[in-house]
Amino acid sequence: MGKKEIKTNAMRILDSQKIPYEYETYTCDEFTDGIQVADMLGYEHRLVYKTLVTAGKSGGYYVFVIPVEAEIDFKKAAKAVGEKSLSMLPLRELTKVTGYVRGGCTSIGMKKQYPTVVQEDAKALCAMYVSGGKLGMQIKLAPEDLKKAAKAEFADIIM
Repeated sequence: MGKKEIKTNAMRILDSQKIPYEYETYTCDEFTDGIQVADMLGYEHRLVYKTLVTAGKSGGYYVFVIPVEAEIDFKKAAKAVGEKSLSMLPLRELTKVTGYVRGGCTSIGMKKQYPTVVQEDAKALCAMYVSGGKLGMQIKLAPEDLKKAAKAEFADIIM
């Protein structure tokens, strides 16, 4: 018998929506930032995106997907989701809010569907890499497919 594939929630959602993707696993026992992951796997940094979860002044949660080398612009991001202001979700709340751990957080298949915004630069890419929903896994897919699976919008949200 062959080794059973380990499917993450994100992969099951992509499969159910018949969205094509590729995935790659790597050894990772603890949080590794996206730049280190890109370097380890030989990916161009501009193709690798990280997922940030924020809390709005209203108490709502918002998800932003930005290039690993970029920094979120909280003013632009707040405007994109119609909030007065945003702050990063405290790390200790990440798993409770999203169902994912730091370093394995993806915008696809969180516990609840939160408003999600992908940096608009992604639209120009043929494919991008995002976390696969657990430590040690990256998913490669088309930006429009990420938008569909995560029910996201594109906007300029970086500095």
